[in-house]
Formats: sequence, C-alpha cells, structure tokens
Amino acid sequence: MSDTEKHVRQLRRQIERHNYLYYVLDQPEISDAEYDRLFSELKLLEEKHPELSTPDSPTQRVGAEPLKQFVQVRHPLPLFSLANARNEEELRAWYVRIRKLLADRGPGAAEIALVSEPKIDGLAVSLVYEHGRLSRGATRGNGEIGEDVTMNLRTIRAIPLVMKLQADEQAPAVVEVRGEVYLPLEAFEKLNLERAAAAKPVFTNPRNAAAGSVRQLDPKVAAARPLNIWCYQIGYAEGLEIGAHWQAIQWLKEHGFRINPHIKRHTSFDEALEACRAWERRRPELNYDIDGAVVKVDDFEMQAKLGIVGRDPRWAIAFKFAPGTAITRLQKIGINVGRTGALNPYAIMEPVEVGGVTISQATMHNEDDIRRKDIREGDWVVVERAGDVIPQVVGPVIQKRSGREKPFRMPKRCPSCGSHTVRPEGEVVVRCPNKSCPSQIVESIKHFVSKGAMDIDGVGEKLVGRLFSLGLIRNMADLYYLKQEDLVGLATSSSVNKQGKEVVHRLQEASVANMMRALDDSRKRPFHRVLFALGIRHVGSINARLLASRFRNIGELMAASEDEISGVEGIGLVIAEAVREFFGEPHNLETIKRLRQAGLSFSQAPAERRAGPLAGKSFVLTGTLASLTRAEAKEKIEALGGKVAGSVGKSTDLVVAGASPGSKAKKARELGKMIIDEKEFLRLLG
Repeated sequence: MSDTEKHVRQLRRQIERHNYLYYVLDQPEISDAEYDRLFSELKLLEEKHPELSTPDSPTQRVGAEPLKQFVQVRHPLPLFSLANARNEEELRAWYVRIRKLLADRGPGAAEIALVSEPKIDGLAVSLVYEHGRLSRGATRGNGEIGEDVTMNLRTIRAIPLVMKLQADEQAPAVVEVRGEVYLPLEAFEKLNLERAAAAKPVFTNPRNAAAGSVRQLDPKVAAARPLNIWCYQIGYAEGLEIGAHWQAIQWLKEHGFRINPHIKRHTSFDEALEACRAWERRRPELNYDIDGAVVKVDDFEMQAKLGIVGRDPRWAIAFKFAPGTAITRLQKIGINVGRTGALNPYAIMEPVEVGGVTISQATMHNEDDIRRKDIREGDWVVVERAGDVIPQVVGPVIQKRSGREKPFRMPKRCPSCGSHTVRPEGEVVVRCPNKSCPSQIVESIKHFVSKGAMDIDGVGEKLVGRLFSLGLIRNMADLYYLKQEDLVGLATSSSVNKQGKEVVHRLQEASVANMMRALDDSRKRPFHRVLFALGIRHVGSINARLLASRFRNIGELMAASEDEISGVEGIGLVIAEAVREFFGEPHNLETIKRLRQAGLSFSQAPAERRAGPLAGKSFVLTGTLASLTRAEAKEKIEALGGKVAGSVGKSTDLVVAGASPGSKAKKARELGKMIIDEKEFLRLLG
C-alpha cells in the first residue's frame, strides 16, 4: 500500500469520526474551518488519484448516518449539500463555469438570472405535505435517508400543519418543502446559561443547539425551546407546475411558509456578488446565525442541464464567510483592572483564527459566569467573535478533558496595586476599592482619549501607558499640560528587525505636532462628550446627553441631589448614586478644575426645539431593516423631530419591527403599543 493510499484512508477515518461527532452526537471537537480543510485535502487527493476514489468515501455522500433511535425514512429526492466558494474569485469562477456549460444559448445571450439567500447555520429538514397537510418531517441525514422527527417539527409554530390555500384552490397531491430549523441567538444564549447552571455541557453553537432540540425522543423538550425555521426550496412535487426557483419561493410565501424577506433575484452576477457582500456586512445585526450566502441559478431547465457532480449541484454554490467559532486551548485566565476598579477576567489562549482574524485573547465576563460554565485553565474551549467583533469564550469541550485542568478563583488582592478586593452586595463583579490604583487611572485616561469620548487622534492606548509609566501624566487633565519638547524623541516601543537587532521607536516631531493639534481640537468638544469622557460609572454616551440636556453646566450637575438626578427621564437611582459618588471624590473635583482651566467645555447652550412631523414622538427599533441600518433609521427619525429610545416603556409611541424582532416587540404588545413594519415606517418617513 502506497503512502498516498494510507493518507487517504487516514483522512477518511478522521472525517467519518468528525461527521459522527458533529451530525450524530452534536459534539464537534474541531472547528468548521479545520473540517473543511480535511475534506478539501481528501477531495483533492481523490481527484489527483481517481483509482483511490471509492463509493463509500465521505466525498461521495452528504452528512452522516441517522440515529438508530428514530425511524429512518427515504427522501423523495436526495437533499444534496453545496460546493463552497471561500472568496469572490472562487464565486466568479463558478459563474464563468456555468456560463460555459450553458453556452448553447447563443452568442450575446443575457446574463443568467440568479437568486441569493442567507445560508442559515441550522438543521436542514424535509417537510412532506400530502393534499395540503403535513404528513412527515425528517432530518437530512445522509442526504438520501433521514430521521423521522415529525412530532418534534410539529411543535415549531412557524411550520404550517395545513397549507394556506386560496379560495377554490386545490392543494398539490405531494409537495416536499425544504428548510433550515434554527434557534435565535438570544434563545441560544439563554439556553446555554440554563444548561451551565444545571451543570450540563453547553452547546457549541446555535446550529448544534437546534439539532439537539429537534432530535429529542421526547417532543416536550423540542416544544420547550423557541425553535424557528426559514423555508428555502421545493424539492419533490406532484401536481405543481413551477419553472423557476424565485417562482417557487413566491409560491411558498403565498401558501403560508416562512420565507426569509431578504432573498433576492438578480439579473446579473455583479448584483448577486454585492448581495453576498451585504450579507457578510449585516451578519452581526441578525438574530440568527448565518455562515454564508447561497447563490442559485433561477431557471429550473438550466438547473436540469447543469446537473449534479458527485455530491454537489452545479447550479448552486455557497459563498462561505470566515467561521465565527473555533476550538482552541485555554492556557490561562488573566485579570485586567478596569477604570471603575472592576477585575475583568480574560482568556489567554493558543492563537486561533476566528472570523478571518487570529486571536489569542477573549472576554470571559465574570467569576460567576466562569463557574457556571465550568471553564478551567487548560481546557479546550469554544471561542466565538460576538457580533463578529469581540472574541469571547462560549464554554469548554468537556469530552476533551485530561484531568489536569485547574478551576479558576478570583484573586483576593488587586494584581495592579495589591489592595484587598471586594465584591459589593448584589453585584457579580469583584472590584479594587483603591481609587489611586495605577490600572484604574490608566484605563480612565484611555477612555478619556477614545473615539466616542474626546477623540484625541494620535494618543492611543500604548502611548497613554507609556506616558503614565514615565510619570509624564498622572490623570486625564495632565494631557493638556504636556509640552512638545517633553515628547519629541520619546521612546514608545521596540521591535526586532530581520537582522535580529532591537529597534527602538521614538516619537517624531511631526507626530508630536499632530498630537498637540488634536489636543487643542478636543477643547471644542461639547459638554455631553466631556461628561461622558470623565468616566463616571454607569454614565454612557446616551446618559451623558440626557444629563447635559437637563443640567446645562457642570456646576448645576454637581449641586443636584440624587432625587433631582434620578428624576431625569431615562436616569434611574443607580446612575444618580454613581454621579453623586463621583462628585464626592476630592481628586475628581481637582481633575475637573484643571480641565476647565485647560479650556474644556463644561456648559451647554439650550438646544432649539426641533420642529418636524415626528416632533414629540418616541420610537423604539427592533429586528433587522432591509433598507436601512439602525444608525440611518435613528438619524432619519431625529431629522424629522422624533427621538429614539433603547427600550419600550410608557412613553413609547411607535415600535418599528424589522425581520426577526426581539423581546422589544413582545413588550410592546404587552403594553398595547403600536407596532409598524418596515413598509409603514418608510411611508411615515416620506
């Protein structure tokens, strides 16, 4: 046996094992990216050595064998998986190939019509309707044989038990509807918290949570979880004449099936490509997990001509995004001391690629969360990029434990200043009570110069730390008293060049001049920005605006009682207490005095009351809008005189509900508030 044949057999064994872990046990041990790498390697070797290709190879079938506890059913037509395009070049190459295969349409023929849709990361299911009634629901299984999970699928309210028919319309004899069952992200997070609290293993991702819910022998378990579905295709049909995929989508929508509102038909490849790009940009805004976008040839005759090769239809392709989760080893749990004294644990991990970015550190929330999830130093852990931006540890892969992992304990002393830590009653955060703690001071200065606060260009986090360590600044006010001659030539960092020599990086005269200009420009920031930049606990940018609107200068705010502060709409007693505590500290008053002397604005002129058709109206936005981002919608409302609140309350006038609205819509219904959809909202905006 040759080395190549041995390697092919080894790859097959690995892939089959991971298929079993992923599809059968719902307990993956490797990331999607690593699985795809193994699969691609095997496929490439079989293409290069066709004599090694066998009918039982993982490349010749889809998914894994069904669980034996369920009745096995054969699908009317196979449920194939899709070939992947991992970048725009591969997607364009796919389109060029199908153009060539359809070249007999004649020279100068119009571009092929395409349909794009989100690739939901859930559990693929087949729903068979006989004469308009749901007769059977099954998982995809191995593509040809699935598991009968009809009773569980019946618990999903979005799946119609009886097809919606028009007056005098006869239901087709048989229609097989294909869809993807998923768990909304909010529900996924809640479910994992409940499982961690009950000392059960957490689900790796929403897809595994959905699969684990549908494939329960007791339908009550599935019914207790808020599963949902997006229907995306008609498979087998008797008594139904449809000529294109887009036409099938419209038929499904008209007959009561849940169709993603963002599926689009395109008359050119460039349109479809831009739609894929848009899905990748909007991925963090969705309340469900997607791992790519699917592009399909619209016309069924063209689909038939293109056919299927191996396991993949030629007429469709998945444009895959960089994976949002990965598995790596947690080496240690470190502690960062924040500007309010909070001791924030974070993960120090073996570097791993998540969402196209290599990360080695991730958020871990607090000690209670770590204990609830039973995360230990030395564990293999699941990491995700929350909102595709902030990396965080989801939970441990318990089956990979060796017994040498160490439970985490929060330190009794502050790692920065050595003070005894405290945990205030009713809080989950452990704090350092020392207001002179070096880490707290440095973090408060970093916050002060940040983009959302004073936005001082050229003064980054590393420079703040360096200036503090050299004694050039001791608080945020000191920044405005720096002199150019103190900074030019200052060593800020060092690196090793290709020759192995250390290179010291110093501040150049031009950089220092730009920094001085940025400091000077920041003196013009409005009062609410300065108030936010001070770093008062619980006072974010929105609360700072509310306070600055009620108290027109710092003197009024400093003199206000807790009752007066908490009386401001949107400001509660907790924030009022934090504001009073901040102004009760002598060193904070001294910092404010020096900032005023430096020329910063601590007062605000009364704002002109903005007139407009929406004046006096309070809006709340929930769900995803197809035509506007949240920021754009907020801007348009405010331009017409309205205001946007973050939560539904008694003063709410209108709730704008996009696709997949969250708990805000439910709260609005409970309070009897008016809910409008995107179409009505756009009409309201004119």
